[in-house]
Amino acid sequence: MNLETVMQELEALGKERTKKIYMSNGAHEPLFGVATGAMKPLAKTIKFNQPLAEQLYATGNYDAMYFAGVIADPKAMSQADFERWIDGAYFYMLSDYVVAVTLAETDIAQEVADAWIASGEELRRSAGWSCYCWLLGSRPDREFSESKLAAMLETAQQTIHDAPDRAQYAMNQFIYTVGISYVPLHDQAVETAKAVGPVEVNRDKVKSKFLNASEMIQKAELKGQLGFKRKYVRC
Repeated sequence: MNLETVMQELEALGKERTKKIYMSNGAHEPLFGVATGAMKPLAKTIKFNQPLAEQLYATGNYDAMYFAGVIADPKAMSQADFERWIDGAYFYMLSDYVVAVTLAETDIAQEVADAWIASGEELRRSAGWSCYCWLLGSRPDREFSESKLAAMLETAQQTIHDAPDRAQYAMNQFIYTVGISYVPLHDQAVETAKAVGPVEVNRDKVKSKFLNASEMIQKAELKGQLGFKRKYVRC
């Protein structure tokens, strides 16, 4: 399949209702409104195709950019490629659920995520923290430095309340993910979550929202999810 054919297929799968939902979350034109599940048959036909993924991502069409992440070959991507992708990720559904997810399947994931976390840019920071969530939720504990993750928990505790909204979401999720998916630091993550307390986001909107990693960890523990690892990062 070439770019034109795939774009036609995606357009045919678009739904106005889905499009409105995506736009309410920050997507903007051009987009078709394709449900992620509806992309699966097309993805099975194409499998991994990095050149096509690059073409799709470059269109600026949200659905095409999302689908680019589905068919990308992460191991064929360099740090420069990921920098280009994060530059094009204009809202969190791209930065955290396309770029960070794709990055999490590479050997350079921690290196790139560390640089993004250290940056001053909201969506880079969000993608960096999110990438660690995807990594911790899918890779064995032995692949991580316990001291490094412990320091990251401290950083999250100290900076989360002053961070931009999307970084707050991602840091809160990081504390939760360490607490559930990285057993060696479960106790520290629990204490961090308690110390952080509720995190207020969407402060510039009519109604704020509060995130609470402590409650999330408790609920997951009650469900017996401690030590959870997913088999695949991408669906």
